[in-house]
Amino acid sequence: MSQREWIEKDFYKELGVSSSASAEEIKKAYRKLARDNHPDANPGDSKAEERFKLVSEAHSVLADAAKRKEYDEARRLFASGGFGRGAGGGGGSGFNPNAGGFGGGGQSFDVGDMFGQGGADGGIGDLFGGLFNRGGTQTRTASNRPRRGSDVETETTLGFREATQGVTVPLRLTSPSSCTTCHGSGAKPGTSPRVCPNCNGAGVVNRNQGAFGFSEPCDDCRGTGSIIDDPCADCRGSGVQNRTRTITVRVPPGVSNGQKIRLAGQGEAGLRGAPSGDLYVVVRVRADKVFGRNGDDLTVTVPVSYGELVLGTTLSVPTLDGRVGVKVPPGTVDGRVLRVRGRGVPKKTGNAGDLMVTVKIAVPQKLDDPATEALHVYLEAEKASGFDPRAGWAGV
Repeated sequence: MSQREWIEKDFYKELGVSSSASAEEIKKAYRKLARDNHPDANPGDSKAEERFKLVSEAHSVLADAAKRKEYDEARRLFASGGFGRGAGGGGGSGFNPNAGGFGGGGQSFDVGDMFGQGGADGGIGDLFGGLFNRGGTQTRTASNRPRRGSDVETETTLGFREATQGVTVPLRLTSPSSCTTCHGSGAKPGTSPRVCPNCNGAGVVNRNQGAFGFSEPCDDCRGTGSIIDDPCADCRGSGVQNRTRTITVRVPPGVSNGQKIRLAGQGEAGLRGAPSGDLYVVVRVRADKVFGRNGDDLTVTVPVSYGELVLGTTLSVPTLDGRVGVKVPPGTVDGRVLRVRGRGVPKKTGNAGDLMVTVKIAVPQKLDDPATEALHVYLEAEKASGFDPRAGWAGV
């Protein structure tokens, strides 16, 4: 994206957040808008598809700390009139390098001309780089750097056991991708872009004006360094198409809720064969009815009777891949946690965390007559033995 486009567009407004919004607020706003306007949820709705593209574009800038800083700085400079009123800043005559003590009557220089459409890099550094050259007549050469595609973020939701054991899932994405007709070159199949003769492939040209020298994007190639005489009909010379594709993502065992998986080169395609951005898949994990998780440890609560805790027993406890026997020692207290090593969540090292079993007394809500009578006999025997459950309790 060129500097002119950065300044003309209000990405904060597109996402419905303030310019001081946190990264989490930006992410939350994007996710909601992306879900509401996704082409899969609005088949045939061109307005929703266009809205989806706009919020995706806004997110690609504001979610990247470096890009957001550049964007904010450029908007601040123009809003303050530091370079006159260019794009998005109202009227004005622009910056005149020969005014204010440098001689008069010189040609007015509008900083907006530096941006062009599709500049060589699009970073804030290009705004200032080459504006003033040392030595007055010294020229500056610049290499045209292809603009890498933006990173893309999407989500997938997994079941608890899928996330802990690992799974391969297909993801259907609608995003800018390399044109399949010209393979990203932007030129009609059978032809190739040629080096721009005006800038010799640099993407910028140098001019001297009085004591100043400055660089600006080449008008002939629009800062790309190459010229396409016969553009690809499908992508109109950009090398990029907005298309829907399905990719397969391998989710490793032990992934946690909110964790991101990076797929290098699977994001937005770069212009004219430039490298693609990365795809980040945010994993959402559904809660499980049986298991919980604490880091790499698996947690489970098992109901037991009073008699089982007093006399001891062996419990059959579920695991991710079956069941395991857990010994409960006699005299175990309610709420005790028993550890089973190596039966928890798989780790990247190939090992696994532990299974943490909490025993919890299940109190019967209703007993038949024989059981009630037996319980009374037990309570009398308990008193006779001298056992007092409240002995040492502060409330006595």
